[in-house]
Amino acid sequence: MNNRQTIQANKMNADTAVFLDRFVKRVKATPPGVCPIAVQLAFLQCSLSQTCGKCVPCRDGLAQLEDMMRSILEGRADMDTFHDMIALGEMIRDSADCAIGYEAARVVLESTQLFREEYISHIRDHSCQTEVGQKVPCTLACPANVNIPGYIALIGEGRYAEAINLIRQDNPFPTACAFICEHPCEAKCRRELLDSPVNIRGLKKYATDRIAADQVRIPACNVATRKKVAVIGGGPSGLTAAYYLSLMGHHVDIFERMEKLGGMLRYGIPNYRLPKNRLDEDINAILSSGNITVNLETDVDAAKMCQIENDYDAVYISIGAQKGKNVKIDGADAEGVVSAVDFLRRIGGGDIPDYSGKRVVVVGGGNVAMDAARSAIRCKADEVTIIYRRRQVDMTALASEIQGAIEEGVELLTMNAPRSVIVEDGRVAGFVMQPQRTGEYINNRPGVTNADMPERRIGCEIVLLAIGQDIEYTPFEKYGINTARKTIETSKGNKVATSDKVFAGGDCVLGPATVIKAIAAGKTAALGIDEYLGYYHKYLEEIDIPDPKENDRKHYGRVHLVDISARERKKNFEPVEMGMSHEEAMQECGKCLRCDHFGCGSVIGGSI
Repeated sequence: MNNRQTIQANKMNADTAVFLDRFVKRVKATPPGVCPIAVQLAFLQCSLSQTCGKCVPCRDGLAQLEDMMRSILEGRADMDTFHDMIALGEMIRDSADCAIGYEAARVVLESTQLFREEYISHIRDHSCQTEVGQKVPCTLACPANVNIPGYIALIGEGRYAEAINLIRQDNPFPTACAFICEHPCEAKCRRELLDSPVNIRGLKKYATDRIAADQVRIPACNVATRKKVAVIGGGPSGLTAAYYLSLMGHHVDIFERMEKLGGMLRYGIPNYRLPKNRLDEDINAILSSGNITVNLETDVDAAKMCQIENDYDAVYISIGAQKGKNVKIDGADAEGVVSAVDFLRRIGGGDIPDYSGKRVVVVGGGNVAMDAARSAIRCKADEVTIIYRRRQVDMTALASEIQGAIEEGVELLTMNAPRSVIVEDGRVAGFVMQPQRTGEYINNRPGVTNADMPERRIGCEIVLLAIGQDIEYTPFEKYGINTARKTIETSKGNKVATSDKVFAGGDCVLGPATVIKAIAAGKTAALGIDEYLGYYHKYLEEIDIPDPKENDRKHYGRVHLVDISARERKKNFEPVEMGMSHEEAMQECGKCLRCDHFGCGSVIGGSI
């Protein structure tokens, strides 16, 4: 091959890489609701273009698969075609020589299982299922279905109070989510097709930094219905339900066992991530409706639950998952072994331990583990080490939290499983780990097994266990609620089986999840309770959303929120994240492609 041919080949490879990168971005930005068969066909065509043509299953089989899938998509096929496609896919998967062929066939076979009803709809009705259709990707990806393009447009015009109120139509925690939401909306942002997703969470923070949420007037409540609803648990889900029920005109009594409202937002997330005075802005706004009474430091046992059910027209259980899981290893009951959840709750209550001169081991790889490790640094620990049995890339914690921990001096010992606690005189003296090796994928995640290596030991005085959270369901189990899977079992409409008037939602039903999912559960419960009480209240404050401007098609680098330097921030629990400048915020607002008007139809804001 001469130099000219080499240059041409390199250019073709580079062009192919660019094409594939754009294709991957397009698939990544494909929102739920788009026809999955069309997406699968595009992937199959991409795979077919890569075949070398040496083996028949890949060269000819993928082309036949493409024809079959196209005929199904266009409504020209019957069930025989569908079954023939599955048989052909199995043959290609089992006989193709390389990954291009057998992986393409495997993905097609998975699609026939995952989207079987969609395939049948195309064959039987010659169309997509009724729920398939273009929807605003970011709004659909948000569990609470917040009108994201609308509030970004309002921020772009400097109408921050209206942006906050538009958020509150679906999420009464704009400030808290501005700090700690895991922003699933950004994963589906169509700006990814051009450069990078809009920093949606950062823009929310910019708006709430301009004007405090409790300084923005909430809507007036509907006419009083004289119905009383009890909410058990004053965390994000319970407060969300209370907020919307109060706006509907119902009176709400909240029963909270802690001394302050907020649940895990207050007692599970450290102040450096979510300042408690900023959390109070959201809570103050929620309580300002005037239809909510709060009962703090009130435990609800089985007898109290019976009384509440008799005294109220409806009950919503939202107790969260505030109990740390225990690990069954030798020495776990020694002095110095503490649940990370309990450790964070202690700090959230204002009792900050002094770990001066102590070495701390944190077991786990989620956000709770990162919060515990970074908090231990702020408690003046000499050393903090995170032990995790998988790879760093497999950690469930946010990448930004892992990076923040490393910057602050936390050491990661990955691929090490907990074996035992070394105990001397009843106290922690060290920790024993068993090295692991990664293996075959199980449930889309690489499994790990013990490596043929000797155990490792590390000296420490404190062990924080961050291996998961449990629901304290015993009082409700005694009351008669089904907790067979260690969560509260509910039927359609969030109702529990024991009574039509008792509802449940949030972490106590879903298991430990994100804040925005708890908020979404609270909103759903409020709608269900309102309907159960015989109403169909609608709340939609008229907010004039700006008309869209022509899309800015220039490519921009994403504006990232930056933290205070590690050497400074690790000394205390003060907030670490800095907000956007005005220029940065306006640039991010300008990047929004206004999918509510271009390409997806119009959003009908607010669902209450």
